[in-house]
Amino acid sequence: MRSRYSAYVLKLEDYLLATWHPDTRPAELDLAADDSKWLGLEVKKHTVQDASHATVEFVARYRIAGRGYRLHEISRFVREDGSWFYLDGDLKGGIAAA
Repeated sequence: MRSRYSAYVLKLEDYLLATWHPDTRPAELDLAADDSKWLGLEVKKHTVQDASHATVEFVARYRIAGRGYRLHEISRFVREDGSWFYLDGDLKGGIAAA
């Protein structure tokens, strides 16, 4: 989770796509057009269901055009061939203005 957050901060589209599960991965990302400034990540909870499935609850803070936001999500990850992939996530309360 932390590496994917860092990839968003650094706009590393190739890394994000490579760590996104093929079943849910978008065809492309356009982070260059994204003018968000990421401010911090708080991992609230990490739960391992079994050797191949885990969830991470997190809050990421960011700012767009001077306005602050919070992204609160529970992300699902799956392990395949020794690597963890982001599968999908459920927003908790949506994206809230801070």
